Formats: sequence, C-alpha cells, structure tokens
Amino acid sequence: MDKDNNISSYNHSINLLERKTLVITGVKKIDNFDNNHFLLDTTMGYIVVKGEGLGLIKLDTLSGNVTIKGTINSIEYIVDNKKNKEESVFSRLFK
Repeated sequence: MDKDNNISSYNHSINLLERKTLVITGVKKIDNFDNNHFLLDTTMGYIVVKGEGLGLIKLDTLSGNVTIKGTINSIEYIVDNKKNKEESVFSRLFK
C-alpha cells in the first residue's frame, strides 16, 4: 500500500487550543508555509491557515499529523472546481 492511500484512510480533524496550538490530522502534504500562512493538502481538501509567528512544531508523515504553533487568525478550506487546482489555490492564497 503506498503512503498516499494509507493517509487517505485516516480521519481528518482540526484541534485548536487557545488560538496558539493547532493540530491537524489527515494531512497529505504541506505545499507551502512561512511565518504568516500554511497551505496544507488534507484528505478533505486544501486548508489555508493564516496567523502571526506561525511555526511547524511537529510533522508526522506516516500518520498525517501536523502541529503548528503561533497566533492563529483563520483556518479556511479552499473549494475550487477548476481543472488546474494548484494554480487557482495559489492565486487565491496570494490575492
């Protein structure tokens, strides 16, 4: 069984503690991140996390868990029906 199929079988959840610690399960990959945003591909679609002083604390690629610390300002699922999904995700992210 390849890794992508293994991750897709995991449940997806988001746990936010006091806007400072964010744990996301069901993450396939991290596409892009810096101190102000994270772009994550999850089993339920792309998620953009925006905030201040964001940092990757833990990445467990086998189980698809990611832990982010910093001040979390927003968490948004990106819904896009276009064929070129990655291009439109990045264009929406950097508006």
